[in-house]
Amino acid sequence: MAHNPEPLSETSVIKFNGQDFNSLRDRCLRRCLLFEDETFPAEPSSIGQKLLQGKNLSFLEWKRPWELCKCAPHFILEGASRFDIQQGIAGDCWFLAALGSLTQNPQCLQKILMDQSFSYQYAGIFRFRFWQYGQWVEVVVDDRLPVVGRDCVFVHPRKGNQEFWPCLLEKAYAKLRGSYSHLHYGYLPNALVDLTGGVVTTVNLHSSPSDLLMVVKMAAKAGSLMTCATPSGPTAGAQVMRNGLVSQHAYTVTGAEQIQCRRGWEEIIRLWNPWGNTEWRGRWGDGSWEWQETRDQRKSQLYENKEDGEFWMSCQDFQENFSSLFICNQFPITLDPGFTPHERWHLTMFKNQVLPGNTTGSLKREAQYFFKVPELMGGHNVVVSFTVKPQSFEAEDEDFPIRFQVFKVDSQVWLSTVLTEQASWFCPLVKCYTSSNTTSFTRSGAFQQFQETLPPTFFSSFRHDVQGMDSEIKFHPTKSFHLIPGTYVVVPSAHRDTEFLLQIFLKMPDNDRNSSNDFHLRELKGTLPENGSQESIFYKYAQEGQDIDATQLQNLLNQELLTGDTFSLDECRGIVALMDLKVNGRLDQEEFGRLWRRLVHCQHVFQNIRLSSGVLLSSNLGKAIENTVFLTGISISSELLDLMTLRYSDSMGQVTFPSLVCFLMRLEAMAKTFRNLSKDGKGLYLTEMEWMNLVMYN
Repeated sequence: MAHNPEPLSETSVIKFNGQDFNSLRDRCLRRCLLFEDETFPAEPSSIGQKLLQGKNLSFLEWKRPWELCKCAPHFILEGASRFDIQQGIAGDCWFLAALGSLTQNPQCLQKILMDQSFSYQYAGIFRFRFWQYGQWVEVVVDDRLPVVGRDCVFVHPRKGNQEFWPCLLEKAYAKLRGSYSHLHYGYLPNALVDLTGGVVTTVNLHSSPSDLLMVVKMAAKAGSLMTCATPSGPTAGAQVMRNGLVSQHAYTVTGAEQIQCRRGWEEIIRLWNPWGNTEWRGRWGDGSWEWQETRDQRKSQLYENKEDGEFWMSCQDFQENFSSLFICNQFPITLDPGFTPHERWHLTMFKNQVLPGNTTGSLKREAQYFFKVPELMGGHNVVVSFTVKPQSFEAEDEDFPIRFQVFKVDSQVWLSTVLTEQASWFCPLVKCYTSSNTTSFTRSGAFQQFQETLPPTFFSSFRHDVQGMDSEIKFHPTKSFHLIPGTYVVVPSAHRDTEFLLQIFLKMPDNDRNSSNDFHLRELKGTLPENGSQESIFYKYAQEGQDIDATQLQNLLNQELLTGDTFSLDECRGIVALMDLKVNGRLDQEEFGRLWRRLVHCQHVFQNIRLSSGVLLSSNLGKAIENTVFLTGISISSELLDLMTLRYSDSMGQVTFPSLVCFLMRLEAMAKTFRNLSKDGKGLYLTEMEWMNLVMYN
């Protein structure tokens, strides 16, 4: 992966089952005990009936790694690799293939594995992180593993390998899903998303473009995870075929090259089998005559004849024997001609959505998700992706429970409905994605949704049905569109009650790629200076040495404090009105002193919660309120915070320092005004003139 959606911090991670790793580990260390997880006990219930039936597990025990090794166990030894993984009796190749791909990016893998060991502060407890429908979730487990004799029942270290990170990671994922049985058959796209928080592009290999090599190389350059799957065989379950491939099985794509052969050049692709053995026996497989005859100088770098589950095959054979290629990245891989890893995307994220079931098969319209395409773009410029919680469907289901359609809205009907229906709006969480290091979570006015559902007659006014979900897309539907500018609505339907996460990606124009709303602050002193320098700044701009108006304040702030983004005249008029105790449209030295103290504090707040790139996201406005000393005791509702997001953030969902100052100071003034005017603290009575004076000036 190119990068995670946002830096992981302890406050942004949800504790699964409310279990805090540090407190649990510290308590075990104080008591000199090894952790035993009561929420995922060492009992048959944690394995599940699906795997217990038909398996000879009468001698099953639960043991810790140090009880299985002749020498000291290791969490990671000489780096984590896909070759550390060997699948056990659970049919979780879909998860292990995604994990094998993730090992090719150690930086991203480390964010899930974290720094852990069997030596430093060992207490029999480990933790791992997974992306779950819009947020990172941390799962803790004890290190008791199900074994028969000395052999792990599920993922086990390769022979002679004492690394246990794959076994413990699999256990944590089983706990997250409910049991090991819940890992027995699943869907590759779900695992890719759970390990990255990215979006999956599905390539149908039977109708894919001829330049498959270019697709794989392009995705690899973008830092994508890549996996693939073979179709079902004549019998149910995974079966080894004569050519060495396994039917209904998941593989990791680990590379692609063009290599010289007797007939010229051939495109080949490299795959890895989570079984750790059982490889392709056809052309370009290990020991094949193609490798023996090639004179390509890169042979020693590309080819190793090992029983490690990894092998090469021609792209032609790959397309004939595999059904789908899954590409996962933080931003969509559209496969358009001219695609570049530097494309920039906005993402609207609708979390924890619930869709009632509809057994009639008709398209119900209780849920409607609106978005706008502002500019004409070439290629696919919109990607719609649904992720459904596992509780909403079973692994045996043949189809994904959600279908959706995208409609284009007639602008005149849209405007008429907005004005007449008095619909309430809210602004969902948005991410701004680029393949550089600037990634942001925001609330943005670029994408908005009616909370009120539109009447059925409204749909008859849509210009046309853009496109429904492809019937071949199952289990994790993601669809790319080329849409002209306008307003659109996503209308999903489900055949049973379904909880889901919806993501709508919007490609940004090329001329925005290098744009930045960042700005630079000159140093503001943490406290009012005692040497008179602050007073000298005031008198430098004060009118006749007495006070300053909005225009003079604008010059002062922009010339003395900021470069880049600046305070507008309207913002400065608002600041003067808020600090103007004498109500004369000017600030004297005392009033400017109060303003200066707030500017100093606002700077500290801004610098503490902005991203490393210097951008403050509108999603952090709530945190800004909590960190502002002069707002102590003041809180606002989530609805009002959504409105403030619309009011004080730009179209990119970013908040400039001037906007933050205006927001925090206005919130203080309005809260204090209410408290001063209210007699009972619950409400207030104002005459019309008092109300007009309050809202029109202050």
